[in-house]
Amino acid sequence: MLDALSIDSADVYGTSMGGRTAQWLAITHPDRVRRLVLAAPRRVARTPSKATPRSAAPSRRPTGKQPERALLELMCSPEWLASHDGPRTVVGDRDMSAHARRHHLAASNGHNAWEQLDERFAQHGADDRMTPASNAELLAQRILEAEAHVLPGLRHAYFHENRPVASKLVGDFLAD
Repeated sequence: MLDALSIDSADVYGTSMGGRTAQWLAITHPDRVRRLVLAAPRRVARTPSKATPRSAAPSRRPTGKQPERALLELMCSPEWLASHDGPRTVVGDRDMSAHARRHHLAASNGHNAWEQLDERFAQHGADDRMTPASNAELLAQRILEAEAHVLPGLRHAYFHENRPVASKLVGDFLAD
């Protein structure tokens, strides 16, 4: 896409599975990625913290009466959900086939870019039950000149729940 748009390099922001994909873009084409923002990238390190057993929920359809609610509770804090209707856009693709969902989970669980990472930025919600916030801290310890921001009280969709704070942190980092 960068070639098609005649763009030599770009800042890349990847969230969750997109963060894992963005890592490999930066690793395989470092000259094309100026800055990389990783938002809640699960299993980023060679010795990642364990996520809760519910960590695979977005890749499998929860059973029960309220599957979307279960996913929303992984994404956002209870306080935010009590006062907002959504965000419906962060609960995954309802039309994803079981085959695609299985492969998404396998790719997610098999991801490990620990040895290949370089100067990057990580951001995270402190109460993320899908992706432990300690992953952001591991990245910051591992990578020279990395910044890690763990936002208190927020979960996997912290960037949606507290867009003003998350966006300002990313904007300030990319403006350097």
